[in-house]
Amino acid sequence: MLSRTADHVYWLGRYAERAENLARMLDVQYTLSLLPHNTEAIERDWRLTLDALRLEDAYAARHDEFAQHKVVDFLAFDRQNPSSIVNCLRAARENARAVRGSITSEIWEVFNATWLETRAYVPSRFSARNVAECVEWVKYRAHVARGAVLGSMLRDEAYHFMQLGTFLERTDAVTRMLRVGLARSSTLDDEAAGAEFHPWSVLLRSLSAFEIFRRVSRDRVTPLRVIEFMVFRDDVPRSVYRSMKQVYDNLRDVANDASGETQRRAGEFHALLRYGRFDTVVAAGLVAFLDDVLARTADLSDRIGRDFLGHSGTD
Repeated sequence: MLSRTADHVYWLGRYAERAENLARMLDVQYTLSLLPHNTEAIERDWRLTLDALRLEDAYAARHDEFAQHKVVDFLAFDRQNPSSIVNCLRAARENARAVRGSITSEIWEVFNATWLETRAYVPSRFSARNVAECVEWVKYRAHVARGAVLGSMLRDEAYHFMQLGTFLERTDAVTRMLRVGLARSSTLDDEAAGAEFHPWSVLLRSLSAFEIFRRVSRDRVTPLRVIEFMVFRDDVPRSVYRSMKQVYDNLRDVANDASGETQRRAGEFHALLRYGRFDTVVAAGLVAFLDDVLARTADLSDRIGRDFLGHSGTD
């Protein structure tokens, strides 16, 4: 496959997944902001979100003051923010247009229609004042796109590169969401974590995992149990381990003569998540562990870019 085509389908997967994950992150923080909190606590939590996304400086360059509706507008609708949901959906559509011959008409129609609706709905229907409706719409369009990809695309190199982008982006985003939740928590002691039930329940719901957590676990919702559930379980669709397993498998399917070290690092990362013990991770420090996951993800992104796409894979 031409590196140009691989690049477009890879970033199609990444931008589509990034838009959905941004919506899920907004869902968490917006829902929590509706609870009784003082202004300082709400501002702190939004700053944690911006910091996790590495966008605090970009926000400060666009706005002189800090306000919740401005942060929501910046993350969701600001066309001058390259990482906003609107711009991610636009970038996904442009990458799909560039490789129409490598994807099916159903996939193209979904991404094209999503962008056309986005352009029509912002700001007439969607705005910072009704972010919940916007979040649900973005998640719905993501489900439609995922169904089109899984139901109509040939399992060739284009498919594998799209999956690589999708699951590498998901690994990064879920880890950042857990990192924000950890920074927000006042305690990790399960016996003293009763007050942490609601924030971590909201996080599970935003990851479409609350019901399955309740189905497979009779334990209380606590920070440690949620992190273990969302990092190490193979049967949770958005878990870090399951996402990394998909990265490892799809990387193996597109391997070339230059990608041996990248495969080795992906395999090492996969093995860490598959065979790692959570109590060992906790003892060594959860913050350090999650930061290591982010560093490994960034390293793989950069190496995939150099091995297959002809440039750095970081954007």
